[in-house]
Amino acid sequence: MAKPTPLSGFPELLPEQRFVEQQVADTLRHTFELHGFAGIETRAVEPMDQLLRKGETSKEVYVLRRLQEDSAEGHAGIGLHFDLTVPFARYVVENAGKLEFPFRRYQIQKAWRGERPQEGRYREFTQADIDVVMKDELPFHFDVEVARVMAEALSGLPLPPLRLRVNNRKLIEGFYRGIGAADPQAVITIIDKLDKLPEEQVAALLVSDAGLSDEQAAQCLQLATITSTDTSFVERVRALGVQHELLDTGLQELSAVIDGCAAVRSDRFEVEASLSLARGLDYYTGTVFEIYMVGFEFLKSVGGGGRYDALASDGRSTYPGVGISFGISRTLVPLMSRGLLAADRKVPSAVLVALVDEEGRADSDAIATALRARGIPCEVAVSAQKFGKQIRYAERRGIPYVWFTGADGGHEVKDIRSGEQVAADPATWTPPNDDLRPQVLIKETEQ
Repeated sequence: MAKPTPLSGFPELLPEQRFVEQQVADTLRHTFELHGFAGIETRAVEPMDQLLRKGETSKEVYVLRRLQEDSAEGHAGIGLHFDLTVPFARYVVENAGKLEFPFRRYQIQKAWRGERPQEGRYREFTQADIDVVMKDELPFHFDVEVARVMAEALSGLPLPPLRLRVNNRKLIEGFYRGIGAADPQAVITIIDKLDKLPEEQVAALLVSDAGLSDEQAAQCLQLATITSTDTSFVERVRALGVQHELLDTGLQELSAVIDGCAAVRSDRFEVEASLSLARGLDYYTGTVFEIYMVGFEFLKSVGGGGRYDALASDGRSTYPGVGISFGISRTLVPLMSRGLLAADRKVPSAVLVALVDEEGRADSDAIATALRARGIPCEVAVSAQKFGKQIRYAERRGIPYVWFTGADGGHEVKDIRSGEQVAADPATWTPPNDDLRPQVLIKETEQ
């Protein structure tokens, strides 16, 4: 068989990398459940009309078809989901009669997106979402809750410092209406390009595509420069002299989110009001979020979300929601590929039970069984080589302890990192808690 050619955009992880991914997912899951979020998993496919509700994404959807499909459209009318929000909206409508509202859900699952692969952007990826949904009306305090829960969850991860940027669509739309913009949605779409295009180009687009005057475009860009880690942004917006009722509501709501997240701020996690943040997807109606990794801004956002008041509806009832998504693959794969994030061993085993000879394999298996019964991951040596080779086998895999049985039946365990070797009993010996499972290591670096 010829050597396979890797598929671009479909990352596969080595065992020690997979452990990092699982550890991150477990940490997120633990925090989400502490706050009462229930885990769900949705199907991998959705009808095309559901997938294409979100906006300009048709070029990114992978359609599903059988090899011998003969229908006129060439596919079965379904495609792989490219995020977890659209499937969740459908899930809520479909199961509304069985759910208790407010419905807090988390979802850690793969998605697929047919975009050009590059560092941090993949065709197959794992992400973690949290959302709160209610029927008919969703109180604003849930905007604060999801921000605080995600902030708390991300603060516990072994990652470079993270920044949660927050804005409010009511704030920016009210501002654009206040300056007399005829099409605020067009302005939002263009302002959302500020992280991709120079300011001068964005200004030109505001004039040519959104119909603004040069003065109006300059006012929009003035608003977009405002950032703060507290509520001082309110005074700076007021100083621009624009008045609109929707702007007032947006300022109040954004202030509440920034104040509500004050308790989770640390040197590892920052919450920032960022008035350039727009998120071009048109179903967002209020609070919007984006997550950035400090020192890795070239990856752009590694997560995002916001409030959506009309995405989930069955025609009779509407189920407004608010949520945030965190890109697990988008964040971890670049760090691991650069050697900045790894597990300290390649296997789960904490102990290698040495083998004196093949005749003694049953005895070594019995020791391993006794250790496993108490939750200690271990394995028995592959063959009865010299003890030095068995120790090197453990070293290559990062296994911290080797277990020896003497001719007199006594037992000793050796910490091969320190060289310390002590008497031990398989029925009572336990390694330090940090050695029971691989540990995630992060290498600090300046970008």
